[in-house]
Amino acid sequence: MKKVLVISHSQSGQLAKFVDLATAPLRQADSIQVDYHCVEPVKKYPYPWSFYPFFDAFPEAIYMNGCEVKPAEHLEEEYDLIILGYTVWFLSPSIPITGFLQTAQAKALIKGKPVVTFIACRDMWVMAQEKMKVVIAELGGTLIDNAVLTDQGGSIYAFITTPRWLLTGKKDPFWIFPAAGVSEKDLQESERFGDRLVSALENELEKKKEPLLKNLNAVTVNGKLIGSEKIATRSFMVWGKLIQKSGKPGSFPRKIVITIYAIFLALMVLTLVPINLLVKKLISPFRKKAVEESIAYYEKPSGR
Repeated sequence: MKKVLVISHSQSGQLAKFVDLATAPLRQADSIQVDYHCVEPVKKYPYPWSFYPFFDAFPEAIYMNGCEVKPAEHLEEEYDLIILGYTVWFLSPSIPITGFLQTAQAKALIKGKPVVTFIACRDMWVMAQEKMKVVIAELGGTLIDNAVLTDQGGSIYAFITTPRWLLTGKKDPFWIFPAAGVSEKDLQESERFGDRLVSALENELEKKKEPLLKNLNAVTVNGKLIGSEKIATRSFMVWGKLIQKSGKPGSFPRKIVITIYAIFLALMVLTLVPINLLVKKLISPFRKKAVEESIAYYEKPSGR
């Protein structure tokens, strides 16, 4: 009997649905036992968010400070495969997932094990996964696969639809904007990942600690966003430190700096982001090879 542990944290329920559908074939297999652990912060984060609590989480997210989480007392310590599902907060793994991965229990569960990551997010996840790679390696695990589902509306629309969803809970289409979040079609089709994992486990391929989800279109990197993610990450690190130094979470001085940052961010989206996209389009013919190499790197280990 193969044993699989699925660890995740979902606020809106979208990631939870992805994880549930993708692991359904594993649950249905007689030869596989699947245990689930939904990470639960001691102090819950709001959903939908309000303005200041949303941005108040930004510094701790970008610096991966984590949070205190409730222990998972029902879990064993020996699994054949670990599936780690997470969402992206400010270009980093979500704070609750980071908090869990900082526990001794996480190290005991992941050390020496093959790990598959599942991500459901807007469209910018590459830098978050780079951070996750480091964390998994530090815990002694081996990342063998990654599967990512991204927003159905694309980058431009998501600048409006995603904040609306996070701050109001509304994800339905409106005016010229499509629905926020991952499409139902993409969610339903994620069962293909579970089917492949069942076959791999039954043939003990996980022991090789090599990719199992190749040729399933598990990951598609948007090469146009790689540079933007890197620039945004550097900016986030600077602003995150400023906000942290201004005061404790929820304090009035911190709210002042958050307000300034939110205005700065809005101006960036309205001015520099369009200019950056135009410049990238103009120089893209001269950077085609470099972009292709970056895409190939960030799509590992699963690839398309």
